[in-house]
Amino acid sequence: MPPTDLLTLYDVASRSRLLLGTARFPSPAILGDAIHASGCEIVTVSLRREAGGSRAGESFWSLIRAAGVRVLPNTAGCRTAKEAIATAQMAREVFETDWIKLEVIGEEDTLQPDVFGLVEAAKTLAADGFRVFPYTTDDLVVAEKLLDAGCGLLMPWAAPIGSGRGVNNPFALRALRAHFPGVPLVVDAGLGAPSHAAAVMEMGYDAVLLNTAVSRAGDPVTMARAFGQAVEAGRLAFRAGAMTPRDMAEPSTPVIGRPFGGAA
Repeated sequence: MPPTDLLTLYDVASRSRLLLGTARFPSPAILGDAIHASGCEIVTVSLRREAGGSRAGESFWSLIRAAGVRVLPNTAGCRTAKEAIATAQMAREVFETDWIKLEVIGEEDTLQPDVFGLVEAAKTLAADGFRVFPYTTDDLVVAEKLLDAGCGLLMPWAAPIGSGRGVNNPFALRALRAHFPGVPLVVDAGLGAPSHAAAVMEMGYDAVLLNTAVSRAGDPVTMARAFGQAVEAGRLAFRAGAMTPRDMAEPSTPVIGRPFGGAA
């Protein structure tokens, strides 16, 4: 990828456009290797999984320091705006960052965001100095309200968390991209294969965030590398400008001037 094509989120630049979750890896060593293989520079972590004063927390911090990546805490598991706000405030103290991936879950089977609680929490946290990364749906109206609440970027889902279905509604994601051309957009949740990541990057999305597709793969390290390369390929394809699909065939070799087959 060209060295000048950096991802910028809240004035922080990154060479990689892949953000990686840290949950459910087979071991800390495999997580560390996957981070390195993916080339990512930002990882997400839940306050509920990594207690700052526990051995698990100390081990995690050692791994992150060794990887040299930036931490994006999240409010995974929160069901109300009040709970998400309290979790974010604790995460700021534990992880020493004002970045927060905001999740307010409203439905158990799909883990769909509660968009009403999400907007409420985003407004409170943004006013308190947080740099909010809201996990949201692909709804244009909700997106507008999140931006009005103080969010500097949006993280719409492609499909339910951990489903691996890829893009459920390509039209909605394209519409979101077209409607907010100057807003950083990160596809978060539902991607299951590197081809899914390449597809959303070809739409013009700025980055992707994923976890389960890598952590639950047969070989997480190789899969992390595959996703890193797919994100880069999709970004390059977007910058290059893909050809417009056609209904009819068009010969790749011109027929004018061919040596055989002319009129008698």
